[in-house]
Amino acid sequence: MVIIVSTNYLKHDILEVNRQPEHAYFFSYRDKETALTYDRSRSSGFTLLNGAWKFHYGRHPNDVDEDFFRNDFNDSAWESLHVPSHWEMKGYGKPHYTNVQYPFPVDPPHIPSENPTGAYRKIFYLSEVKERSVIRFEGVDNAFDLWLNGEYIGYSTGSRVAAEFDVSDLLIKGHNTLAVKVYKWSAQSYLEDQDMWWLSGIFRDVYILSKEPAGIKDFFVKTTFEGEYKDAELNLSLDVTEETVGKDVKIELLDKKHNKVFEETLSIDQETVSFSKKVEAPEKWSAEDPTLYHLLFTIEDNGSVLEIVPQRAGFRQVELKDGLIKVNGKRILFKGVNRHEFHPEHGRAVPIDVMEQDLKLMKQHNINAIRTSHYPSDPRFYDLCDEYGFYVIDETDLETHGFTLINDLDQLSDNKDWEKNYIDRIRRMVERDKNHPAVIIWSLGNESGFGQNHLAMAEWARGRDETRLLHYEGETIRILDESNYEPKTLNQSADFFSTMYTDVGRLEKLGKQTHLDQPHVLCEFAHAMGNGPGGFKEYTDLFNKYPRLQGGFVWEWIDHGIKAVNEDGDLFYAYGGDFGEHPHDGNFVIDGLIFPDRTPSPALLDYKRAIQPVKAELEGNQLTITNRYDFIDLSKLRASWVLKQNGRILDQGEMDVSGIKAQKSETFDLPLDMSAVTKESQLLIECHTKNTERWSDSGHLVAWHQFMIGSGVTYPTRHTTDEPITVMEDGDLLLLKNGQFELIFDTFEGKIRTYRVNGDLLIEEGPANNFWRAMTDNDSIGHDDFNTRPNKEAWKQYGVDHFQERIEAVSVDLDGDDFVIKVKSTLAPPVLSWGFRSTVTYTVRPNGVITIDVKGDKFGNGPLTLPKIGLKMAISKWLDQVTWYGNGPGESYPDIQFATRKDVWTLKSDELGTPYIMPQENGNRSDVDWVSFTHSDGTGFLVKGNDLNFSLRECSTETLDEAKHIYELVKEDTMELNVDYKLNGIGSSSCGPGVLDKYKLANESYQYHISLEPYTR
Repeated sequence: MVIIVSTNYLKHDILEVNRQPEHAYFFSYRDKETALTYDRSRSSGFTLLNGAWKFHYGRHPNDVDEDFFRNDFNDSAWESLHVPSHWEMKGYGKPHYTNVQYPFPVDPPHIPSENPTGAYRKIFYLSEVKERSVIRFEGVDNAFDLWLNGEYIGYSTGSRVAAEFDVSDLLIKGHNTLAVKVYKWSAQSYLEDQDMWWLSGIFRDVYILSKEPAGIKDFFVKTTFEGEYKDAELNLSLDVTEETVGKDVKIELLDKKHNKVFEETLSIDQETVSFSKKVEAPEKWSAEDPTLYHLLFTIEDNGSVLEIVPQRAGFRQVELKDGLIKVNGKRILFKGVNRHEFHPEHGRAVPIDVMEQDLKLMKQHNINAIRTSHYPSDPRFYDLCDEYGFYVIDETDLETHGFTLINDLDQLSDNKDWEKNYIDRIRRMVERDKNHPAVIIWSLGNESGFGQNHLAMAEWARGRDETRLLHYEGETIRILDESNYEPKTLNQSADFFSTMYTDVGRLEKLGKQTHLDQPHVLCEFAHAMGNGPGGFKEYTDLFNKYPRLQGGFVWEWIDHGIKAVNEDGDLFYAYGGDFGEHPHDGNFVIDGLIFPDRTPSPALLDYKRAIQPVKAELEGNQLTITNRYDFIDLSKLRASWVLKQNGRILDQGEMDVSGIKAQKSETFDLPLDMSAVTKESQLLIECHTKNTERWSDSGHLVAWHQFMIGSGVTYPTRHTTDEPITVMEDGDLLLLKNGQFELIFDTFEGKIRTYRVNGDLLIEEGPANNFWRAMTDNDSIGHDDFNTRPNKEAWKQYGVDHFQERIEAVSVDLDGDDFVIKVKSTLAPPVLSWGFRSTVTYTVRPNGVITIDVKGDKFGNGPLTLPKIGLKMAISKWLDQVTWYGNGPGESYPDIQFATRKDVWTLKSDELGTPYIMPQENGNRSDVDWVSFTHSDGTGFLVKGNDLNFSLRECSTETLDEAKHIYELVKEDTMELNVDYKLNGIGSSSCGPGVLDKYKLANESYQYHISLEPYTR
């Protein structure tokens, strides 16, 4: 029967037509050597249909020719579209970003009549067709109908799980015509409201599998350990076709070097074969030591090989024991991230080399766990996770977050009419991914309220797979008492407590709840939007302190910026609203630890340090090293120490840490006399990889610690002489000069106009009081859920961004050979009556040094905190080499500086900034005692102080604050230099708690001192 027009996509209770039951992801081979390559392109009967397809884009389903599926349909006028891809990424329609909002009226199961529809056609050639053939789509967003050679095949929903159809009766040798009709919206769209771009089309692989009638349909590999976690039991369940009954299956287990562990042959007398085997002392799989064995299933008929199916196997046991999540009997700590599938040019059609790039980056930054937010990933990703070693929370493709906006989040989750939809999604995920040792937890979905359908999902999952745990945050938040965070009961649908963005105060309370039989995991924390998040260390300190706090997953891995070009040809990364879509949620999709081009952000470096697996403690000259791995010793690491002073190495050596077992410590006596260190110095401890790893070169830095020793800063040497200063007045301008320098001071404005040394213009506009910074995402956004009011809102309400200065008095005095200029002024915003009575004292010395003493006495009632307290000036662009003694080499802020250490650093001026996709405050260096700005010839000036901050940029703070994209950052003729006394922290209030009290900059009176000094080397 030929079906021309299908309306199944309108019906919530029709999930599929003729779709085959899901099964494990595997391929068949004809010989053992090829099977062990796991190269699907060399597997039996595999034909990949990726590549150029004919494509027609319709505004709605009826905007597609009703005969498009026929073999003789003329598609010559159609365009070509690469599969896999999203049509919006190729210029058809437009990407649309929302976080929570559905982009259509919420009236399930109804969807918009304007429903963009993609018609695909592919003619492919087969030189051979076997009796058992299927076509498999690994991912199609959102729903689709399928035809082959003019005949209707079926229908499927569920964008991010596979759909497989039997085409044995229709596939022919020679040319075949495949037609697919993909609907952007279906009734199932209500279940896929994840925080990401709405993107459509065939975005994962499509292929044909053509096999002999006899063979394997599915299998399930389980491993358990006996009481001491030494010997293991390997349990197998094998489903075969009816034609396989009467034949034999040979089961082989090979170790990681392909040496045979055992081999057994069984006669197949029914379509399900069960097998158990004790394996003595196998090497265990963990994220730290991902040892994989190889199972080979060989179907034989009288000694003739019909097919060989390989499967990587890891011996590991996951359980909830002693109130903790344990792997192989040991508590584990999740040092995780939430990973959406995303590529700036391909959307969720992520190439496999990029998947591997992600995992290498994660390993390089000490990450050991991944939550596949919020849907199953490409099936090949899990093979890589098995091999590289990651704990995976595999998440069901299910989210109904938009129902919160109509105050009915449970509408679908607690509606039995939708129960089969929920179970269908977890069932297909579990069946596909059940043989991966990396997958240790199944997740029931995300932000879908809580109801009977979640309980039904949990019941099904536990009945199918007792070897893994279940996760669902939506139940936990219902059973936690809001006042004291004490749970009213244990979770039913999940095996542990899970919350999002819990502040450290509440988290510590949760850590102390040792009477509970379920541990606690943060499935999302530390929202990595823009500059931030701050406070990684405070979280990881709690994870290490309280056993029942078993870590968390940072939100999220990557910025979802789409590569775009503006009208002037400038490259930028687009976010919500940049395509004119409505509604949208702006740059909330730009919230990753890596930028869209997969460059690490400063936050990723901070996270790496916070979760590093080696801890160091110093007492006198005794150094204690603690191994924070859960399973492995430190034999793969080379540990070294170096004592530095003012950038110079004073002494160095190595330590043998190879014998330190997991969770154990060892103390070393360093051959150093700490009391002999008379100037401020740094003892740096580093641990590097000894050998090349799959994820890094040898010498990769895994962990480090720095200890400050001694006191007294060593400053760079200046080459200047004292010469008498002459003074001239010209109206409001005061000229102070000698043979070395020239200073013009504006007595009307109360600040330095210019500063020259040896005729070179260094400062083009003198220091001015400044309290404003370009707002970060974490300054700009707050959430009622976390009781966070945006700092930006309060600061602007009190006019911090529009301070005005009224000069009260300017005095000039001679103090010996020094000239002292004192400026008294009032700093305050318009309209309001609060601010600071300011006194800035400039002391100009004969050697060209200018000391600046700054004092501000607060009056009136202003905001509780300030963005910053400091000075802003304009310096010449030719001073493009920056050297400082302070935290580096990257940017740092009060609560996000764990990845930086104190030393002497040098960068070019244009290397100091961080190119956040949404421009905002960036590039600060903290704990700075001196910084020089010089030309390549060494000419320039030095700023000295005590624990100062500085930042330098080619655009103004005002431009940075107003810009929405990097291309809007218009460069000035000078560079803006900020020298700041103190800064407010960053926090994570874009989605989570605000700045911790200890990192807040209180709105109080202040006093500080800096000096500007001519400098030549």
